[in-house]
Amino acid sequence: MTMPFYVAPEQVMKDRAEYAQKGIARGRALVATISDAGVLIVAENPSRTLHKISEIYDRVAFAGVGKYNEFDQLRVAGVRHADTKGFAYSREDVDARSLANLYAQYLGQVFTHEMKPLEVEILVAELGVDGKSDQLYHIAYEGTITDEPRFVVLGGDAETIKNRFAELDQSIQSFEFTLKSAVAALAGPERTVPATDLEVGILEDRGSRRTFTRLDDARVSELLS
Repeated sequence: MTMPFYVAPEQVMKDRAEYAQKGIARGRALVATISDAGVLIVAENPSRTLHKISEIYDRVAFAGVGKYNEFDQLRVAGVRHADTKGFAYSREDVDARSLANLYAQYLGQVFTHEMKPLEVEILVAELGVDGKSDQLYHIAYEGTITDEPRFVVLGGDAETIKNRFAELDQSIQSFEFTLKSAVAALAGPERTVPATDLEVGILEDRGSRRTFTRLDDARVSELLS
């Protein structure tokens, strides 16, 4: 009987991490940040139907990069969890922190025990109301969860885009200025990203229960001009 090859656990984890990172890096990036109008999420995405940015619940939004079918399954699971919790308890009990913890546990479990890790990074954002601050939770492919204070970049060349955005937008600014800074950071100095290749979502307090809005191409083009 042949014996299976032994592979050190450290090497297995390293190989899985490299596999997931390569898959995520092939995707186009997104920037999520806090402006004076609320939480702004900007993604480079030419598709009009395969959305990277979506609403989860009243004050909670979801964004993902990497393999679409994998992060969209997480989005659907998050919507179901939020709906169930809101129905069983109250709508105010649904928050981004508990949802981010749920995602982190699932991604960590898959990364540790499954043969192939999920090639995704996700963001859960919450609009603060009644004196509470806005929240941005970044969940990595291996289940690491980070509470970002002001902005976060996911996917693509994240470190370079993060540095560009930090130079352009060093404090909480107007919605229009923040949008232009996010688009400039995604595009870089050598190219221009048209409004038709952008997906923009915002969580803003409009005096109603629902706070998520997806901006159409005409509105994005107007704001960038």
